[in-house]
Amino acid sequence: MKVIIFGTTGMVGQGVLRECLVDPGVESVLSIARRPCRRQDPKLQEILHDDFLDYSAIESRLAGYDACFFCLGVSSVGMNAERYRHLTYDLTMAAATTLARLNPGMVFTYVSGRGTDSTERGPVMWARVKGKTENDLLKLPFKAAYMFRPAGIQPLHGVQSNLAWAKPIYAVTAPLLALLVRTSPKSMTTTERVGRAMIGVARDGYPKPVLESEDINRF
Repeated sequence: MKVIIFGTTGMVGQGVLRECLVDPGVESVLSIARRPCRRQDPKLQEILHDDFLDYSAIESRLAGYDACFFCLGVSSVGMNAERYRHLTYDLTMAAATTLARLNPGMVFTYVSGRGTDSTERGPVMWARVKGKTENDLLKLPFKAAYMFRPAGIQPLHGVQSNLAWAKPIYAVTAPLLALLVRTSPKSMTTTERVGRAMIGVARDGYPKPVLESEDINRF
């Protein structure tokens, strides 16, 4: 399986990349990001790309892939609706529509979040935007598309948040997060499990297109 990953410098993307590199069934990984992911592996190639609305300059390098794991995302804290929609909906759909045209046999997996509003009419701005993004991704002509909605995520295997304020919080709460992974699968998962589940749905499918934390952990 040949895989494209967006967002390999973020916490979730780091974890997904790690699982792809250690999985013998993943033949090659292409990272598309603005900054290097700082990983060295024979299976890994990187494209540093600035314009996430236009892929015309690199289209020739995006064909022939079996799966895309889209882990790119931003927090809505302190952001107005227009800006959040641009960074969440517009950027995701630009990548997805390009990949659907170049790779009609691709499985596309999108990292959304617990509480996403599929009706697109609820009171929470970020949930409406995520809901519209999910709904429109499911309309694209991929072989299949899956929406991942993890709640809390524990970073493992050296994976770190790229938010400076979050790093000490994850370090201090690591024992509690590990306990919650075992005792509360509906509210907590790990970067390892997210990565393993993404590879799993790309390879074997899943009975439903939206996976909550308990579905991810079940994988």
